[in-house]
Amino acid sequence: MTTPNFILSLREKIGHDPLWLTGITAYVEDADGRILLGRRSDTGEWALVYGIVEPGEEPGRTCVREVLEETGVHVAPQAIASVKSSNYLVKYANGDQCRYIDILFICTPTDDDAAPFVGDDESTEVGWFPPEELPHPLATSTVSRLAIVSEYKARAAKGNAAALFSL
Repeated sequence: MTTPNFILSLREKIGHDPLWLTGITAYVEDADGRILLGRRSDTGEWALVYGIVEPGEEPGRTCVREVLEETGVHVAPQAIASVKSSNYLVKYANGDQCRYIDILFICTPTDDDAAPFVGDDESTEVGWFPPEELPHPLATSTVSRLAIVSEYKARAAKGNAAALFSL
């Protein structure tokens, strides 16, 4: 996994101490209702595309960039389904610790015939999957974010397309 340079610089100063980072998750659904997933090279689990917002980068731009880098698919963010803070500290194998605030975007591909491909070292496979035929194992974070998307869509269908927040 490529760690952003700004994090490497911070780690030189603070070591493995916890960092508070802003991340995005991209829920990408095509015209056939299939969901874009990648098999993570670090865990072997299937997951939605996610990544870290670079300093000064707009979160929507991060979303577009991460999906393109990881899958080769061009997307357009359509909505924000949720803004949530993690309630746990992530501890990486190298000892680094992070806590994230995640912005979950609902996206559509800008080309309905988009054929995904592995674009970087973060995934070993990528593909489109019908919701009823998702591959296993799914990352725990993806399972919870798919539930959030389902709740968001149900509310939006009833006229409330506001993002979900934990209070």
